[in-house]
Amino acid sequence: MRTRMQLCLMMFLQFFIWGGWFVTLGTFLGNNLGASGNQIGMAFSTQSWGAIIAPFIIGLIADRYFNAERILGILHLVGAGLMVCLYQADSFDAFYPFVLAYMIAYMPTLALVNSVSFGQMQDPAKEFGKVRVWGTLGWIIAGLVISYLFSWDAKEAIAQGMLKNTFALCAGASLLLGLFSFFLPATPPKSDGQQAGLSQMLGLDALAMLKDRNFLLFFVSSVLICIPLAFYYQNANPFLTEIGVENATGKMTLGQASEVLFMLVLPVFLQRFGIKITLMVGMAAWALRYLLFAYGNAESGVALLILGIALHGICYDFFFVSGQIYTNAKASHRTKSAAQGLITLATYGVGMLIGFWVAGRITDTYTLEAGHNWQQIWLYPAGFAAVIFVLFLLSFKNERIENHD
Repeated sequence: MRTRMQLCLMMFLQFFIWGGWFVTLGTFLGNNLGASGNQIGMAFSTQSWGAIIAPFIIGLIADRYFNAERILGILHLVGAGLMVCLYQADSFDAFYPFVLAYMIAYMPTLALVNSVSFGQMQDPAKEFGKVRVWGTLGWIIAGLVISYLFSWDAKEAIAQGMLKNTFALCAGASLLLGLFSFFLPATPPKSDGQQAGLSQMLGLDALAMLKDRNFLLFFVSSVLICIPLAFYYQNANPFLTEIGVENATGKMTLGQASEVLFMLVLPVFLQRFGIKITLMVGMAAWALRYLLFAYGNAESGVALLILGIALHGICYDFFFVSGQIYTNAKASHRTKSAAQGLITLATYGVGMLIGFWVAGRITDTYTLEAGHNWQQIWLYPAGFAAVIFVLFLLSFKNERIENHD
């Protein structure tokens, strides 16, 4: 029981930290540091650079030489210091090097908290979900604290620069998790003398799976769907705040709540309808969400905005989570980890990198003297998602998921 509580607290803090600054990042940069859409895209793309570099840190260090919980502690202590630097930055040029360094330190911790958790579980398939859900709760609580406890995302508070306090809040949480990590159960290196090659770390051993036409189509679709995904991460909070939606950050936590709900529905849906329909529902939800954003407003159309936020569970679970399940099923026993590494590198690495660049350019194109032409901005990702949906519908053949060993 004590170990379970430790793992739950670790997950809670891990995602409280991420949700506590990342959601409002675009709003802070645009309003308080005078950043352009392209610069905001650069800042968000540090997540992608972190995802690309993370396998090197995990593969070269964590899997070979040191306990996972100790590296987790060190990276979060470094992260706490970098968060203080972000709090103090007074221009985008001063801010960017620290956010890049922070994401290079933070992204490997996503794999490390999983390693620590799995290392203490007899049956990860049954036990992990009950621990991981605390991460989602951490993200939700962070948003509620920012919006409803401190009101840092209120219009007057943003004008006064209060959003920079999110970095101070997360510095404190990072310091706490960094210190707490050294008291977590020991999780020694997984390496048993067999040294993993660079290609294995990056998931390149799984490239042979792309010879399967269906998996290749899924792989390409996964990269492309990250373009509309990037629009949400980068623009949703600035959009809601700019058009006058109160407590925007708190309302956005509804997306994480729906993620938990639809995670429960997903296995049943997959079994009944197969992978093609499930993935298509996810793609359709992206297109619908952005149409709702395009035609919603803070007065009579606020229900459209709330519905768009609530669709996050379907958008994310039905495409990305079901995609991970599909990838695991298509991979041989020997390449399962490599396959997940490859799909993560392709989506959160390459796909999101392209997506944030595109989102930044389009946002700059529709910047007005007093705000943005948000309707035009949101119609672009809606169109992207719709095109991917049609191409996938016409080319992908449905199949039942069966594990290959």
